[in-house]
Parts: sequence; structure tokens; C-alpha cells
Amino acid sequence: MPSKPLKAKAPRPDPAALPAGEPARPGAEAAAGPHHERLADPAPRLEEGPIEETLRPQRLAEFVGQPQVKSNLGVFLRAARERGEALDHVLFCGPPGLGKTTLANILAVELGVEILHTSGPVIERPGDLAGLLTNLAERGVLFIDEIHRLNHVVEEYLYPAMEDFTLDILLDRGPSARSIKIQLPRFTLVGATTRAGLITSPLRARFGMTVRLNYYQPAELSQIVLRSARILGIGVEADAATELARRARGTPRVANRLLRRVRDFAQIQGARAIDRTLVEGSLRLLEVDERGLDDMDRRLLEALIHKYEGGPVGINTLAVVVGEEPDTLEDVYEPFLIQEGFLKRTTRGREATALAYRHLGLEPPASAPAVEPARPAAGGEPATLQDKLL
Repeated sequence: MPSKPLKAKAPRPDPAALPAGEPARPGAEAAAGPHHERLADPAPRLEEGPIEETLRPQRLAEFVGQPQVKSNLGVFLRAARERGEALDHVLFCGPPGLGKTTLANILAVELGVEILHTSGPVIERPGDLAGLLTNLAERGVLFIDEIHRLNHVVEEYLYPAMEDFTLDILLDRGPSARSIKIQLPRFTLVGATTRAGLITSPLRARFGMTVRLNYYQPAELSQIVLRSARILGIGVEADAATELARRARGTPRVANRLLRRVRDFAQIQGARAIDRTLVEGSLRLLEVDERGLDDMDRRLLEALIHKYEGGPVGINTLAVVVGEEPDTLEDVYEPFLIQEGFLKRTTRGREATALAYRHLGLEPPASAPAVEPARPAAGGEPATLQDKLL
């Protein structure tokens, strides 16, 4: 792929030799260190909204990764279009940053309908829900992020809306109370959650499709990095994209964030394109190691090993030691560490595995659990629904 030159023309020094005390310049905030932002945190940030909108694919064919999900959704979308009906309600589950919001937008684009965005905590009263649903056009999409945080009273009103496309609104109170039934257009509710276990059984049962998104493979993330680089006008060599993908924690949002931070270093150093050496030097300064672990991940593993001899230790105790909320540890840090085999969750608490000891340069004790990373089995991708239908 031909490299596009970046605007800066300064000579290229070593990343570790940036001049001390130099005034701040555009992009220099990346060199200030990881304490200003946690690069490996897959949670969305308000300031990243506009750039994420630019990088998001608009069509299912442009979406990289999740091959089985992508193929099955293609079948359901085609069937709904041919029948001229609204798509069944869809629930997307999985860690943050894997593409739940992107897929919700793609569903609306592929169906040629409008989409309304909201989140569970925002819908405080049944009237809020009624306003959203009555403003939808026929076959429109209502996307509710963090649907597990939906108010329970509002959730009760959502049941008949999802099943019968009606809303029962109670007017007044006491002896003069009366109920009116509002007929709704046939719509598709798309819910997204990072904590599927917190969704009530009645709500879960009303979704026609429950889609679980998994962490991405490095080859898929490399394609995402190269695509984002083309959109942003950045020259990136193939091996540099592979190195960024390896350190992105299996998450596209993290991959794109690392790309933008390395772009800052490239600009300041006058690099014409991002190569592997630049990626390694930049991420070393940002304390993101070769497995994608950052300072907070290492602090968590070191606390387990040095303070509690590898565990087991309860999540609340661990949260106090590292200075984080228990929910943050469970939602943000643990999924990737468990997926990669650094951490084991047991009924007695969390334990550091032999891989965690070796990654920190320590000799694992005989009692350390040997947990292998959870990876798809060799031999190609599993058969998709589309393959089974053909």
C-alpha cells in the first residue's frame, strides 16, 4: 500500500529522546504519559464521539470481524427486506468497544429506516418511552444502550410494546383513573449491554435474537487499523498495523485509539509513515506492553501476586487495593485478562495464573493455575447459518 506523507517535516529522532522541556505542540499530549488517559480502556469517551462516527462502517459488507454474527445478520436482514417487515428485536451482548452501536446503525442502514439512539438510564419515566416509540416511523429502529440499567417501571411498559406494538398509558389516579391504549408502528428494538446477566428474564425472552460479540483476532484488528488509517490519511506499514493489532486487547476501539496516539508521535518526529519501530517505541513510552496490558492491568496482577500470594482474593478487596470500583474491575479489566489466561475467576475469588507470573518476569509457584488463553479452535471458522442454509 503506498504511504501518504504526513505534514510534519522535522527530522525523526528516537521516541525515547524527545527534547525535555519543549513547549507543547499539536499531538504532544500523547507523550505526556498514560496517567492522563487509560489507552487500553475500551469504554467510550465523549471527546472521541466525532472521530468514532467517521471510522464506523456504514454497511454490513464493510464490517470487519465477527464472521458468524455478520453472516447470520445478513440472512435475517435479507429475509426482513423481502417480506417488507420489521426485523425482530435484537439484543447485542459483549464487552465494550466491540461494535454493538456500530451494528445497530448498520441494521438501520441496511433496512433503509431511521434509528433513534438512547440509553437505559436516560429513560426515567414511561412518558419518556412513549415519546420515543410514537416518534418512530414504520419499521424504525430504537437503540437502547446499557439496557440492563433500564428503570423497572419503564421496563414493564416495554413488554406490550415489544410483543403487541401497543402502549397502555394510565391517566389520572384514584377513582378517576383510566387507561388508554396507543397503537405503535411495528418497530425493532435493539438493545446493547455489557452485563447480560443483569437483564431480567422477561425482557430477555422478548428479544427474537440474542447476539454475543467476542474479542477480535489480531488479523481482523490489523484490517481495521489499515482501514482507519486510510480514512484518517495516515501511512501505515503492514507490520506496524499487525503490531498495533497485537496490543489492542482484541478491541477495535482500543486499536483505533492506539493508532491515533502513535500518529501523534509520528507527526512530532516527522515520520512519513508509521512503521513497526515507531509503534514499539511509542507504545513503550505509553506503557502498553506486547500483550496489550497497561499499567493498571499490571498493578492488578502485581497486587494479586505480591500482596495475596496469587490469590484467591475477593473482588471487593482487590478493588480497594488497586483503587478502582468493583464493577469497573468486572466490566473493564477482568474480561480481557481472563480471556488471555492471566486471571482465573473461582468461587473463592480471583487467582493469578502461571502465565501472569511469567509475564511479570516471576517464577510461578507449583500451586499457580495453568490456564490457557481462550481462543477459537483451529481448522477455520465455525459454520454460519448462511452456510447451513445453502
